[in-house]
Amino acid sequence: MSLDDLVVRCNIKMGESVHNEAPDGTPIDPKLMRIQRTTNPRPKVPQKELVFGKVFSDHMLEIDWDYKNVRKEGGWHPPVISAYHPLSLSPAASVLHYALECFEGMKAYKDVCGRLRLFRPELNMQRLNSSLARLYMPSVDPDAFIECIKELVRQDRDWVPEGIGYSIYLRPTAISTYPFLGVGATKEIKLFCIMSPVGPYYPEGFNPIKLYADTLNVRAWPGGVGNTKVGGNYGPTIRPQMEATRLGCAQVLWLGEDHTVTEVGAMNVFFFWVNEQGEKELITAPLCRGDVLPGVTRRSILELAGKWREFKVTERAVGMKEVVKAKNEGRLLEAFGAGTAVVVCPIRAILYEEEDVVVIKEGDDVGPLTKRMWDALTDIQYGKFDHPWSVLID
Repeated sequence: MSLDDLVVRCNIKMGESVHNEAPDGTPIDPKLMRIQRTTNPRPKVPQKELVFGKVFSDHMLEIDWDYKNVRKEGGWHPPVISAYHPLSLSPAASVLHYALECFEGMKAYKDVCGRLRLFRPELNMQRLNSSLARLYMPSVDPDAFIECIKELVRQDRDWVPEGIGYSIYLRPTAISTYPFLGVGATKEIKLFCIMSPVGPYYPEGFNPIKLYADTLNVRAWPGGVGNTKVGGNYGPTIRPQMEATRLGCAQVLWLGEDHTVTEVGAMNVFFFWVNEQGEKELITAPLCRGDVLPGVTRRSILELAGKWREFKVTERAVGMKEVVKAKNEGRLLEAFGAGTAVVVCPIRAILYEEEDVVVIKEGDDVGPLTKRMWDALTDIQYGKFDHPWSVLID
């Protein structure tokens, strides 16, 4: 990659518009939505028995797109909300052969007054459009698609569990349904959203986990697609994850060149330490290399910490050797993961080159900054006070 290319990548950050040359045609129009309520409601699972991503609500949202195939002008068809159902695809659909698909992860929450809320949905739409652009798929109008998602949540409001740590997980997904055995731009797409009521992502709840720093396998690399949520990013991580599980670890900590920290399987990762200049510093991997996902929770943590102005906040490359050195010198204070699914997850230890880098000793409490971030984010998400990041659905 040339220096000019790297500069361009460093200037594309989450929140900036992404130019998409793919033909869009007719935009999504929520006013044309058709709602077909189910006549056979699905059984609900008791809240305490919820397992992340295994139970799904009664309804789903679908919006098809075609490139001047079905309709003369092409574009997005009217949105439809109907009963949760299997999809019908041609065996030649290019999603099945070339992984032409991308997705998002977001949540809806029920606050103490029973009102439904979303957390910074505009950022999920920006990231979705970035992923669509990477696959040369048409973009979505963020406001229009958010309105469609809001209506889906309203239809299944009884599926949204109450209580801190509980929510309904939304999975907007775009797949190529174009039946073509050739590597090329798709002419038919299905955009859909399903919902899953969830509790804590990890069975441990808000308790420290152990990570396995994988020095053999690489998840993403500069110039790749690690900064988007395309399906091809995730399938190859399953085998390394099984190895991490065998070693007693909850997730893989992915490393880049020279064992530079990138992210955890389902999270961005943060370190809180005293740097070599004697300053307290919260640090996380930068986005400019293109090998780190621009997480909504990641961005929120950086913005919150920046407003507090109590310690240095930095986005830069961090190597595991640097982390080990800080630990050995007593400067590593806390480490935690962050993502939509987990919100904030304390890290107990990192297994690196057959040695445990212990962050939290057995019996010790979760670090105060980790707990503070959890409280700050969940207070906003569950509407404990008015905040622009918490968007009311009704």
